[in-house]
Amino acid sequence: MPAAPKKTASAKPKPTAASSLRDKLRKLGLARPLDLVLHLPLRYEDETEVLPVAHAPAMVPVQVEVRVLDVSVEFRPRRQLVARTADDSGELVLRFLNFYGSQVKQLERARDDDQVLRVFGELRHGFFGAEMVHPRYRVVSADAPLPQALTPVYPTTAGVSQAALRKLIVNALADTPLPELLDPAWCAAHGLPPLAEAVQLLHAPPPGVPEAALQAREHPAWRRIKFDEVLAQQLSLRRAYLARREKGAPQLTAPGALGQQLIARLPFALTGAQRRVVDEIAQDLRQPYPMQRLLQGDVGSGKTIVAALAACQAIESGYQAAFMAPTEILAEQHYLKLKAWLEPLGVSVAWLTGSLKSAAKRAAQEQAAQGAQLVVGTHALIQESVDFVRLGLAIVDEQHRFGVAQRLELRRKGEKLGEGDTRLPPHQLMMSATPIPRTLAMSYYADLDVSVLDELPPGRTPVRTKLVADARRDEVVAGVRGAVEQGRQAYWVCPLIEESEKLQLQTALDTHAALSEELGGLSVGSVHGRLKPEEKAATMAAFAAGEIDVLVATTVIEVGVDVPNASLMVIEHAERFGLSQLHQLRGRVGRGAHESVCVLLYAGPLSPTARARLKVIFENTDGFEIARQDLALRGPGEFVGSRQSGVPLLRYADLELDADLVELARGEADRVLRRPPDGGRAHLGRWLGRREELLKA
Repeated sequence: MPAAPKKTASAKPKPTAASSLRDKLRKLGLARPLDLVLHLPLRYEDETEVLPVAHAPAMVPVQVEVRVLDVSVEFRPRRQLVARTADDSGELVLRFLNFYGSQVKQLERARDDDQVLRVFGELRHGFFGAEMVHPRYRVVSADAPLPQALTPVYPTTAGVSQAALRKLIVNALADTPLPELLDPAWCAAHGLPPLAEAVQLLHAPPPGVPEAALQAREHPAWRRIKFDEVLAQQLSLRRAYLARREKGAPQLTAPGALGQQLIARLPFALTGAQRRVVDEIAQDLRQPYPMQRLLQGDVGSGKTIVAALAACQAIESGYQAAFMAPTEILAEQHYLKLKAWLEPLGVSVAWLTGSLKSAAKRAAQEQAAQGAQLVVGTHALIQESVDFVRLGLAIVDEQHRFGVAQRLELRRKGEKLGEGDTRLPPHQLMMSATPIPRTLAMSYYADLDVSVLDELPPGRTPVRTKLVADARRDEVVAGVRGAVEQGRQAYWVCPLIEESEKLQLQTALDTHAALSEELGGLSVGSVHGRLKPEEKAATMAAFAAGEIDVLVATTVIEVGVDVPNASLMVIEHAERFGLSQLHQLRGRVGRGAHESVCVLLYAGPLSPTARARLKVIFENTDGFEIARQDLALRGPGEFVGSRQSGVPLLRYADLELDADLVELARGEADRVLRRPPDGGRAHLGRWLGRREELLKA
């Protein structure tokens, strides 16, 4: 019998050129013809005129027409292709450090056939005269017409040339209508041209359009694009906000007796800002839809007591409250503080963290499942094994440290409603000590209600900030000893645990050893990320109890650690820290009655950015002003933190420069949502497509 033919594995079909191009376009977010239409230029190049080589300005992109005199491949100082060219006015060297053999042949052919090269690039005057490095060039006929408009340059990816992308965009523009979705009269009144006109102009600027306004994105056409983009973002966030209001939630309608008992026991009076925010939250908790409130407050503004009073309302209404913090140190501090406040009032407070021994963890989980009124912990609260019998309020501290998914997971552990285990989402209070500038909050938190604690409690002493070069480190060490001898304590903060060749930063371990020697006779402790949680907690407890004079620490103390007797903080290599970190760290002192000082030790020479950061922190104590200037220095990315994954970043609008458009879009979004029958869906589909799903977190 003939042998059976061997089975061969079915070969995967080779990708076609078209499918490969589609994949590359998807990387750019270009899945629809409409996406191509709204894929706008990064910048423009002026190819509408040809300049003589001798008269072309240096260091700006220019276009010249030249003939090739000579072509050579040189090997010193590195392999490069050099073409010597000229026009009637002078010579120009074209230099290519990366090139193909085909380029050499093309330029040799241009030389041999006396062809004209139209060359675009930045002209420089080097040792051998005028030259361009890696210019763009093509062979043209002597009378080839010049473009009549500026040439757009688009964001692209490897394998998609500018020429190919331009052709695709031109075809999409011809085939894709852009009907006006906004009120034309309203747009005209606010200086916004029709969208179709704006898009056409930006892709193909007609002669006479001011190039500077286009390049700076200040032209009315750009303003219309920016407005539409911001409006889409506002619409999406407001829709998410309204959708949440349609969900049910526990109505926490307690009369407030428990909260009043807590206030009566406090050794301090609430500030006006605290009372206002407590009332805002209390009103939210009474509603039949879930609260989604962001509580912003500068370092030391008293967010914890506001959260405790919100928890009291949930507990008095017969529900549980959960309080989640990003680190064990911070979570434990909250736990101890809340326990001291609430247990004397008969409230059961449970503690749950990942480092607990198995038996203790099981006990805490049972407490949560059996109705512990307040459960404080870290990420351990959102584990599958943790269940709440009647969760009415979820509080998330330092919310930007958690991902969207993590906050959602806590929200899902709501109230059980009988056999089917259908849950009502709890109310959610998110807190942040990283103040968010108003324009950023309007843009990225339009789906939240925002409360601001803009008043510091009385008794908080202002912290003096000093900038000291590390050459004067000995003076700083002497100052630390002097503070301890007066009965005070001090922090010494270092940015890294281990030596890094790249950064050459002094390590916490080395600093601890050095200070132990330099401050002989004083108790010097150390806390950093490599310590076991119980070791960390023991060290922090000893510092809080006054048993340690100087605490050498990494940024684990950035949030939440409260030691009133600590009146001095030294931050080593301050130039390496971000502004929000420096502000947070500085807020760890100034919590007692004594004058507090924060010393920023820096290593020179400082970069311009580092110098600007240190100047801001030296001159300002207002967290919101620091945040505003930080935004100007760094952009919005770090402010929104992990929430960024749930918000489409703006491609064209700038939150600081276009703050007026954010304001305008915010008001218009509410009007558009109320407008039948569409309610803004077509606008959202145009600008976000399927990305709006991301916002439903």
